[in-house]
Amino acid sequence: MLVVKSLHAGYGLSEVLVGTSLEVKAGTVVALIGANGAGKTTTMRAVSGLVRPSKGEVILDGTPVQGMEASRIAQMGLAHSPEGRKVFGPLSVEDNLLLGAFRRLPHLVGFHSKAKPDLDRVYEMFPKLRERRGQAAGTLSGGEQQMLAIGRALMARPKVMLLDEPSMGLAPVIVQEVFRTIGRLKSEGMTMLLVEQFARAALDVADYAYVMERGRIAIEGTPADLRQNERVVAAYLG
Repeated sequence: MLVVKSLHAGYGLSEVLVGTSLEVKAGTVVALIGANGAGKTTTMRAVSGLVRPSKGEVILDGTPVQGMEASRIAQMGLAHSPEGRKVFGPLSVEDNLLLGAFRRLPHLVGFHSKAKPDLDRVYEMFPKLRERRGQAAGTLSGGEQQMLAIGRALMARPKVMLLDEPSMGLAPVIVQEVFRTIGRLKSEGMTMLLVEQFARAALDVADYAYVMERGRIAIEGTPADLRQNERVVAAYLG
């Protein structure tokens, strides 16, 4: 469903990715772990079009998308829940969610009626968002904002979802709730690429995993393989 081949990307004259390659099969969860500064978030941004790759390929459901505008890649079926959540603070919870569906629904006639089934699904998954549907998103707690970021991505009905550090800055009990949600989405067949600081939690939910070091993939394998890798255990699981 998603293939990344020899990807190079960065910011200005600074190259962060130096030949990153990975793939995410349909209906699976793939974890991307590594130290801060390894290039995980840049990988996500390059895949979703927020950073333009200088070399390499990004293939979404059989179609090369590298170099396309982020809005076009989103329309083709990729949703990105970014690091730091990036909700639109002054807008209501519901308006934030509706923005997730903007690229795939008619804008003038029937937008709200066609978006309603997706809103109902998100509210069923995250009841707290229903309670706060008219509240400004910037006034939500960190955990509620993370729910909103995931819900906004789901509103796009994506083929592939990128989740970048969904547990960042959250209390342990909220982290557990976020990972329960990821597990539910997995059981429903959602294809996901997950960047996560808590390597153990990421491996618990993943079908396959990559370890990134200095802008390229250093180790890959099943979660069981990585749990037995002395280098991975020492660096990320000890």
